[in-house]
Amino acid sequence: MKIGVPIEIKKQEYRVGLAPHHAAAYVKAGHEVYIQDGAGEGSGYTNEEYIKVGCKILPKIEDIYNIADMIIKVKEPIEHGTKPEYEGVSEYKLMKKGQILFTYFHLAADRALTDAVLAKEVVAIAYETIRDRNGQLPCLKPMSEIAGRLSIQEGAKYLERPFGGRGVLLGGVTGVLPANVLVLGGAGTVGRNAVAMAVGLHANVTAVDVNLNALFDMDAHYAGRVNTLYSTEAAVAEQIAKADLVIGATLIPGAATPQLILKEHIPMMKKGAVIVDVAIDQGGTCQTSHVTYHDNPVFVEQGVVHYCVGNMPGAVPYTSTLALNNATLKYGLAIAGKGYREALKADQGLALGLNAHLGTLTCKPVGELYNIPTKDPISVL
Repeated sequence: MKIGVPIEIKKQEYRVGLAPHHAAAYVKAGHEVYIQDGAGEGSGYTNEEYIKVGCKILPKIEDIYNIADMIIKVKEPIEHGTKPEYEGVSEYKLMKKGQILFTYFHLAADRALTDAVLAKEVVAIAYETIRDRNGQLPCLKPMSEIAGRLSIQEGAKYLERPFGGRGVLLGGVTGVLPANVLVLGGAGTVGRNAVAMAVGLHANVTAVDVNLNALFDMDAHYAGRVNTLYSTEAAVAEQIAKADLVIGATLIPGAATPQLILKEHIPMMKKGAVIVDVAIDQGGTCQTSHVTYHDNPVFVEQGVVHYCVGNMPGAVPYTSTLALNNATLKYGLAIAGKGYREALKADQGLALGLNAHLGTLTCKPVGELYNIPTKDPISVL
């Protein structure tokens, strides 16, 4: 199979679909791997490193899409490139009928992208809806880990007064109380990592979730150092009013994010409090959120600082690229080796990654959101 790895044309996205030694695994398996010139530079990889493991370098993004049977990338295809040098480039137009796109899609947050993958009749296999034998989300997990840890790192920074925050030190000091950190969706992968980081910095942490078993485990693990709370509208509203830092970490796989922070909650919050809406790539946990970028990551709404970067792990591309490749490699090799039909038939968890197939939507939550008919992934194969 011919594998194509384009440059990510989303603004300030530095990750790459394949690192050199992961690309080498495809070459070793007998596949042809084409890397766009400079695609790895943002993650610290040179063209020479790819050439050394048997990849071929092509100059333009158009070349990659034209030659590839399967595109492996990180972020969803972009309608209009948001990097300055790619402002006139539309990946929607570059996609070919029958071409496999193996990447994050987050269709529930983007109706235009959903319409595009259906109109272009591509095979859209989304990292974020693949499940393993335990029902977990193996290709979403590493980025969720990173985003959860970054959420506290960034939240702590924007609580500082020069960045618009209240001027609160997350862990406090002797004789001064620490900051109150509220993690919505605290029992998920993002939430657990955010909790761990916040506890490590000695903040006063409250984790909110609907999963009582997970909250029980968190209680036992932290031996009372984390406050756990079952999620109700009243409980969330009460805790938001007390919080210095709120992490939005809720998730329904493949579907739009439940919005727990309502517009009417914002005036209740402390002036200079910070919301880090990690779930913004699926629509956001907060009704007042909108997507931001790393060069201008925050905005202030009624005195509350909102951090809503849609590709948080892109800030640490070396770590993120390797973590993502480690998770996606076996699935990509299976698709390339067996062909996508046989690979998906052989692995029901991988089949759940099929979001769209040759003009048919195969992700039920997205179909329900947009009122588009859907079919079961296996049935379309």
